[in-house]
Amino acid sequence: MKRTIAVLLAVITILSLALAACNKTEEVATTKTYVIATDAAWPPMEYVDADKNIVGFDIDMMNAIAEAMGFKVEYRNTAWDGIFAGLESGSYDAVLSSVTINDERQEVYDFSDPYINAGQAVVVLVDNTTIASDADLPGKTVGAQIGTTGALAVADIEGATLKEYDTVDLAFMDLINGNVEAVVCDTPVAADYALASEQYKGKVKIVGEPFTDEYYGLCVRKGESADLVQAFNEGLKKIKENGTYAQLYAKWITGEGTSQVE
Repeated sequence: MKRTIAVLLAVITILSLALAACNKTEEVATTKTYVIATDAAWPPMEYVDADKNIVGFDIDMMNAIAEAMGFKVEYRNTAWDGIFAGLESGSYDAVLSSVTINDERQEVYDFSDPYINAGQAVVVLVDNTTIASDADLPGKTVGAQIGTTGALAVADIEGATLKEYDTVDLAFMDLINGNVEAVVCDTPVAADYALASEQYKGKVKIVGEPFTDEYYGLCVRKGESADLVQAFNEGLKKIKENGTYAQLYAKWITGEGTSQVE
């Protein structure tokens, strides 16, 4: 009798372990993996580092959202000139590559909620205490690349003197040399100069918030991948609420302790 009970207990134990293993296997199998295309050539948003890894604000943010929502992400480094064709053909589920949400694109694709305002930013020398935002630019000489939205934005600021350059790098050189008091350019470009450039890191800083609107979003095929968009939007809210987003914004964009965007 005792032997029969022992056998029954052994069988029950084996069946329990097998059932647990099956449940675990089923759980792993049902974890969704989304394939995301990105043109990793736009620091600090997405780029390939010295170790050949795709890194940047977009990547860290997407990984944090995936962790918060319980799905996985596989990245495909894809050249910009073919990235939307690949999306349309179904080569991947979405594009996360500093894609600006605009009316023209919204006619063809669906977008997530905006995740960052990449509008025009003001950059000054690190020891500048007189310019805290675009509101302080009247009466100042401000550099910008000719023909850019940055130059147009400065031209619209009454009292500011616009100095234009063939490239934005020349504007930053003049900032270092004291020939202009600020430079205005896209927020990701400003962040790259302020936080990553060997020539300018530690010498310049971003002040204030972006003062024009140019929002980036996750881009998917029209009428498809609604589950991914919903998961992205919910995850974005979660990482904003728990402070992760602010930490990533500080790491990649401002170098400060808190986020400057809502």
